[in-house]
This record gives sequence, C-alpha cells and structure tokens, in this order.
Amino acid sequence: MNHYHSLTQVSLQNSHLTIGVFDGVHRGHRQIIKKLVDDAHKNNSPAVVLTFDPHPITVLTDKTIRLLTTPDERAQILFSLGVDTVITQRFTPDLSTATAHQYMTSLKQQLNLSHLLIGYDFALGKGREGNAARLTEIGQELNYTVEIIPALKNEADIISSTEIRKLISAGDVNEASQLLGYHFPLGGIVIHGAGRGKQINFPTANIDYPQTKITPMNGIYACWAYLGDEKFMAATSVGFNPTFTPERQIQSVEAYLLDFERDIYDQYLKLEFVTRIRDELKFESIKALIHQIGEDVNKTRQILTK
Repeated sequence: MNHYHSLTQVSLQNSHLTIGVFDGVHRGHRQIIKKLVDDAHKNNSPAVVLTFDPHPITVLTDKTIRLLTTPDERAQILFSLGVDTVITQRFTPDLSTATAHQYMTSLKQQLNLSHLLIGYDFALGKGREGNAARLTEIGQELNYTVEIIPALKNEADIISSTEIRKLISAGDVNEASQLLGYHFPLGGIVIHGAGRGKQINFPTANIDYPQTKITPMNGIYACWAYLGDEKFMAATSVGFNPTFTPERQIQSVEAYLLDFERDIYDQYLKLEFVTRIRDELKFESIKALIHQIGEDVNKTRQILTK
C-alpha cells in the first residue's frame, strides 16, 4: 500500500484506475472502489485511486469547502477497502487547464493504464470536456477501456459528499453516518485549554482539529473516543462555549471521556460522532451548567450502551 503525492513519483504496470475527490469515501464511492479492487485483483493488476487536494472547487472558485476527510484519512479508508495505490495529486490552476487528452496521456505514461472506472457524472479536463464519451474515445487511441458505474441511491436521493457535508453542518450526524457507512470522525492533538472543566470536575480534552475539516453544528454530542487502541465513551461539546467565551469566533471541540482520569495532553485523540444530544446553551450559573453536564453524561452513556 503506497500513498503518493505526485504522478511523477509513480511507475506502475497494467493499472486499473478510478479518479475523483472521494471526500468521505461514502457508500456510493465504495460501490466504485469494490468494483475496482475486485476486477483489478482478478487480473493481477494494481487497484489505483487518484484523488485531489485541495478540492477542485476551492481552486476554480472563491468558495471554500471544509471536507469530510483529510487526504491521509481518505487514503487509509481506501487502503482498508483493498486499494493498492493512492495518488493524492495537488490540484492547481495549471492542472485545471489541461485537456482531457493531455491528462489521460500522462496517466497512461505513468500508470500504464489498462482500465478506467468512473462514476455516472464524472468528467475531467478543461471545462469538464472529458466526459464518459470523450474518455472512451481517448481510450480507444491510448489503449485503455472505460467502465461507468451508476449512482447509488438511498431512500430519498443519490448519495453525495455534498449532501453528507450539509447533514453534518446541520448536526444530523446520525443520518450522515448512514450515508457514509461509518460514524463521522474528527481528531487531533489534545491541547491545553482554560482548565474550567477540571475546576468543575468535568475535565475535557480540547482537540486541535484540522481546520480543513468540516465540523458538526454547535451542540453536545455522544461520541466514541479513541486513544491509540483504547476506546471510551465521550460527551463532546462543539461550539463557542457561550457561558464563558461568548466572543469566541472559532469552534472548539472538547470531549469529556467517561470513566477516565488520565493526562493525555499532546496525544492524538479521535472522536466518532454518533448522535446529537442537544443545542449549545448559555447558562446563568455554574451550578446550572454542572447539572446539565451531568445530564449530558448520563444521556451519552445511555445512548452508547444500547
């Protein structure tokens, strides 16, 4: 399993390839990945996923997209699904001007591409001119085949990373997990905070999460917390802590780990968001805050021990 960050680093033979951002590697993506891996390995060929960072929309427009997964998280999920090689190519304005023929020629040279698997709405190249028909035409010239996978739908609509990001932004982590196929993760190094939680006997782990990742809507969540190989229940606050810091502009993510009493500063802690318990509230007294945190902890335990 190899994760490359440039096409020039890669030299493969007879590759089976799929291309896309694959943010979140959700259930729809997994349909493509399973087909890719199964067919590649039947032919003793490497299963290769080429993805991009940053998201092309952030380069082509003024819009900033906070993502479901970092490039490394994405690669690890893909490897867990049987992918042999992941290429995270830097998306630049220059890359966006390459024609479909130019780009596919470079892939043929570096990967010795034999089979291209794409989603129903996939296109690449300047102006998205490299749709399925054009890529098939180029494939006839460059000697690779093209296969199109239809969209996977849930009960309501087509599963997409955009829809999942909307759900998480709205706090609906439960529905988001149904579309992802796993609980939305957010992790980072545990850093020092103001220490208020410790003063009221609910010490929290303040997580320095990647600012490129989407965060759930402000509120209190029941989460699973992972510290190395250990797993704990966690009542997690996402927001601006209005009781103490109403002027705060950047969301904090603070997790109270149940039945846990260790110092974990400077260690990596990963949270998996299971469900939203309540809105973020401003309390008129410390006593009221302590009472509510106790209720949140009880609710978290109840949810996670079902």
